[in-house]
Amino acid sequence: MAKRAIIVQEKSAVEFEALANAAITPGQIVELLSTGKVQKNATAKVDGERMIADIDVLQGKDIADDYAANAKVLMRIMGRGDVVNAILKDGEKAAIGTKLELATGGELQAFTDGTKTFVALEAIDASDSAATAVASRRIKVRVI
Repeated sequence: MAKRAIIVQEKSAVEFEALANAAITPGQIVELLSTGKVQKNATAKVDGERMIADIDVLQGKDIADDYAANAKVLMRIMGRGDVVNAILKDGEKAAIGTKLELATGGELQAFTDGTKTFVALEAIDASDSAATAVASRRIKVRVI
């Protein structure tokens, strides 16, 4: 079934906007730069701020519409227990219950030796090169 929302369930709504440093896809984990802009999370395995790019519904956009560079990005800071549709890194595989950590590019990967940040609530296999499309790599996760 196609996913239509980024935020599935949230305990506390902390929402704000900032300009995009470069193109950002809804569902990517983002980080704040010293310029005040945001970018896709650039460092894997860190315990960063849990911010996710949401859909720009005020402009009539949907889950497949990327933000352009210098566009205003709607973001949510996720809290423990929040459920979101994030993006699994191409080449990764997750079963229900798999612990996930931040990857580069605003995506998630199976936990190795970083910080367990999310748990998979559905099984996704993006290990096949045919799964490179973002829509096929969206994964429902809970913040831990």
